[in-house]
Amino acid sequence: MFEHLDGTGASSLLFDALPEGVIAVDSEGIIRLFNSEAVRLTGIPADQALGRPIREVIPNTRMPHVLKSRSKELNQRQILGRTTILTSRLPILDPEGHLQGAIAVFQDNSEFLRLAEEVTNLRETRSLLEAVINSTQDAISVVDENGTGIMINPAYTRLTGLSAEQVLGKPATVDIAEGESVHLKVLRQKKPITGVSMKVGPHRKPVIVDGAPILVGNRLKGSVGVIHDLSEIHRLAEELDRAKRHIRSLETKYCFQDIVGSSPELQETVEQAEKAAPTPATVLLQGDSGTGKELFAHAIHEASERQGQFVRVSCAAIAESLLESELFGHVPGAFTGSGKKVRKGYFETAHKGTLFLDEIGELSCYLQSKLLRVLQEKEIVRVGDSEPIPVDTRFIVATNKDLEQEVKEGRFREDLYYRLSVVPIRIPPLARRKEDIPRLTEFLLGKINLEYGRNIQSISRRALETLQQHDWPGNVRELENVLRRAVVSMNISDTQMRSRHLPPLGSPNPTGGMPPDPTDSKPSWPNKTLPQMRRDWERQVLREALRQCGGSRSRAAQMLGISIRSMHHKLSQYGLRRSVDPDSG
Repeated sequence: MFEHLDGTGASSLLFDALPEGVIAVDSEGIIRLFNSEAVRLTGIPADQALGRPIREVIPNTRMPHVLKSRSKELNQRQILGRTTILTSRLPILDPEGHLQGAIAVFQDNSEFLRLAEEVTNLRETRSLLEAVINSTQDAISVVDENGTGIMINPAYTRLTGLSAEQVLGKPATVDIAEGESVHLKVLRQKKPITGVSMKVGPHRKPVIVDGAPILVGNRLKGSVGVIHDLSEIHRLAEELDRAKRHIRSLETKYCFQDIVGSSPELQETVEQAEKAAPTPATVLLQGDSGTGKELFAHAIHEASERQGQFVRVSCAAIAESLLESELFGHVPGAFTGSGKKVRKGYFETAHKGTLFLDEIGELSCYLQSKLLRVLQEKEIVRVGDSEPIPVDTRFIVATNKDLEQEVKEGRFREDLYYRLSVVPIRIPPLARRKEDIPRLTEFLLGKINLEYGRNIQSISRRALETLQQHDWPGNVRELENVLRRAVVSMNISDTQMRSRHLPPLGSPNPTGGMPPDPTDSKPSWPNKTLPQMRRDWERQVLREALRQCGGSRSRAAQMLGISIRSMHHKLSQYGLRRSVDPDSG
């Protein structure tokens, strides 16, 4: 059988052309065929192998075993020098079944190992990719270059309501209830597409879709789409807006540069506040309604070194039954409706910051005593609890009442008054600094222009004189109110405010006549104390406000810049309740 395998015949050339190594032996184990690939893989020249026993050439060969057993050995690994080969060994039998020899066909196994490792790596990469896609909270859809679905993740199923069976292997349009397929657009244009609105799934879920092409080299292999739940985006946007509003309500809005005016009395007040700002001292801001007490409180906090929040609390705006809980916080079960969670109060919220207690004169005697303890001990106890909590809070309080008179009349604790008035600052009313009206008017008109979309550049001299003749019982707040009403009455194209635009300001003097001339050598003073004259004036202002507002208490309170609770209190205090229609406010 091996007479033609002498290394020169056509059969030898045929074996040399094979990409596999081939070794053939006769029945005695003598090498009769050793092709060129066998030479390359073994490193043994053919003339040193042919005619020699196989064991002398390849010591670890199993060819003798094949000759003896006459059995096949297929796809066996074998070390051949420094190379690992994959070999198959077969016995050679003639038609009568007599053993003629054996043949081994083998090839370098390192390429197979490399390819197998690549396949393994690809499988691991695919598994990792699928794990990442399945774990993301964004809905993801993948199609091939023909627009057929090949992959989705659980978030996609939750969002669209479609299962894998309904999507995979189906066209890219199968999930669309309204709109055009982003996948098909991406496949056509071969570039990313973002922010496409559509509705998907049986429930017509509104979504925003971003798509991008999948490129391998320069070949387009498909498209990946990321689907965002529009309702979730709206929810997050609303939550962000609420958070921003809450933050704005806690942050300071003004600084000392925002206090407009150059009158000596105002400048002295600002200087006093600037000196108090860096200290931890409690500040008592006193002044009529609308003079800017809150503005000063913001500015003092802004100029301080306090790192915490600025928290404003109106003691008159919160019902007395709730105010204690709002200030001190509460624990579960403290009262009906207190909930199942511990709630922090304003004292704790303002820890390391500033707590501004507006209208402190409206605080009940019970809460006055609790506030006194906070000021003394620097700690609070939540409602329904007994555990004290230390707080580092700087207090700024404000009132339009005469607290000294309130103390004398027994409505305000004397010990608390002295705790609060460590740095008393009295803000002058606008009537005592009318020289500031031009600058204030300019500043307020700029603010109103921005809010109302107007372009009012100036105010006429006569209109300014009219404003300066008024005594402004409502102070800066009243001035702003008048300017806003004047702006509303102007044409949209008007750029100058004139006297005809101003609403009626009433008598310059609340008592019905011009103020007494201070140069008069014989002034005629009423036989009343200052608190009595103030009460008479306040009673008359309340009557006039109610008259201008048609008896509406809420509108009158708004015009005067006080809370509705303060309005009711003052009406009761001055016996004006009966003179007002109970259904009008």
